[in-house]
Amino acid sequence: MSRIGKKPITLVSGTLLTVSGNTVKVKGPLGELSRDFRPDIGIAVSENTVTLSVAKQTPQAPALWGTYASHISNMIKGVNKAYEKRLVIEGIGFKVDVKVTDMVLSLGFSHPVKVSIPKGLAVKVEKGVITISGIDKELVGQFAASIRSLKKPEPYKGKGIRYENEVIRRKEGKKAA
Repeated sequence: MSRIGKKPITLVSGTLLTVSGNTVKVKGPLGELSRDFRPDIGIAVSENTVTLSVAKQTPQAPALWGTYASHISNMIKGVNKAYEKRLVIEGIGFKVDVKVTDMVLSLGFSHPVKVSIPKGLAVKVEKGVITISGIDKELVGQFAASIRSLKKPEPYKGKGIRYENEVIRRKEGKKAA
């Protein structure tokens, strides 16, 4: 039994959630999100609450129950307040330039790294801090992780790209004899 799936999800005022077949659409002040769900889980919408229940007893249904509840909750939160991830870029000569739909990163390689920004995301750069924001939590997190993976922080000097609140365990370098 899913503890998360049992709890009803409350809709924030100004948010509209519609279920048509296996597709759930959430519309709010910041935009609209839609997602397809498997028919194993039943989604019922009353006045300002959403309840989920197991429709078919399959081996995956108990696991999907809580997962789908979290997805719907994240969609509701996203259309009301944008999700945001901050990345810090550290290192001499490391810099980021944001063009209209692309980011150009200088990360100490022999060439600049060009990354296209997905639709639905806004990217700002201020003094070595990259701010990624958008209404889709998964898209924001995935894009931030892909940017971080271009140059992970190294443990000796801390150079690279890291999350703002991430703590890097530093190692001691070679000792002089």
